[in-house]
Amino acid sequence: MKFIYYVLAAQFLFVTSVFSQKFDFFYFVQQWPGSYCDTKKSCCFPTTGKPDADFGIHGLWPNYNDGSYPSNCDPNTPFDQSEVSGLLRRMRTEWPTLACPSNDGLNFWSHEWEKHGTCSALDQHSYFQISLDLKNQANLLQALTSAGIRPNGQTYSLESIKDAIKQGVGYTPFVECNTDTSSNSQLYQIYLCVDNSASNLIECPVFPHGRCGSQIEFPAF
Repeated sequence: MKFIYYVLAAQFLFVTSVFSQKFDFFYFVQQWPGSYCDTKKSCCFPTTGKPDADFGIHGLWPNYNDGSYPSNCDPNTPFDQSEVSGLLRRMRTEWPTLACPSNDGLNFWSHEWEKHGTCSALDQHSYFQISLDLKNQANLLQALTSAGIRPNGQTYSLESIKDAIKQGVGYTPFVECNTDTSSNSQLYQIYLCVDNSASNLIECPVFPHGRCGSQIEFPAF
């Protein structure tokens, strides 16, 4: 009976693992804090202070090639701060929250893990570690400033922004815009794609819906 039990348990773990990896790729999304804050909704700095003037991580999101995505895959595995205790200093800097009221980021990270991370086939530490490492690999601000595109409130062409990121990072981005308090289009989020093992950046199989105007602002922060 013990042998049968172990065989069944092994089969269950195998099926669970295969099922959890049945997605096609990840979106790795970074957000410009100046555009998050420069809206009618505004923002609140985290309790640890104003973040650096740099792109911050929004999330690492499993997706399907048809444009849909899995979510909230394992309600029995909630966010556990102890799993990322060695990463918290980096997370506060590179994955800050700007939501109101001002907070320490735990709710933001908990949401990202429970909605997206539980579908990633990664454990909690790996999910956040890999995301932080991807940000270092895909240094968006460096790619843009190297091409003369700076967060100074000026307007740049959408194509020049995409070209600068492709030149600097090596892959074609999807650029998401939002609107400032005067309803001007501004650079908000950058999507890059990662293979479903979370090992390598790839060209995106599909882009999200939505589009920016041909000219967009890059606000200061």
